[in-house]
Amino acid sequence: MRNFQQLAIWQKSHNLTLKIYTLTRSFPKDEIFGLISQMRRSSSSIPTNIAEGCGRNSNTELKRFLVIAAGSASELQYQFQLSKDLQYITQPLFQQLDNEISSIRKMIYRFHAKIES
Repeated sequence: MRNFQQLAIWQKSHNLTLKIYTLTRSFPKDEIFGLISQMRRSSSSIPTNIAEGCGRNSNTELKRFLVIAAGSASELQYQFQLSKDLQYITQPLFQQLDNEISSIRKMIYRFHAKIES
């Protein structure tokens, strides 16, 4: 069992989740059950799956949860694009968020590759 809170990948994805919760407060209220909910769910799924994988008893299970986290990161990356296209966020903010999620995805893949099955 690993301490997920000590992992840089978990810390970075947790901080991004906090940022997404703050950001989506400014989205139109008619998106509360749409894009707001989806972005919050996608973003929180990343650190949640990392934490759950770290709590499992095998590296195989940890790797499986990292794959799920990577999928959620891809989902969130698209939602950033959609938010920009709907003009809910600016181009500079989109670029910043896109860079952050790309960095997190790379960290997930590197961590996944380091784990022995």
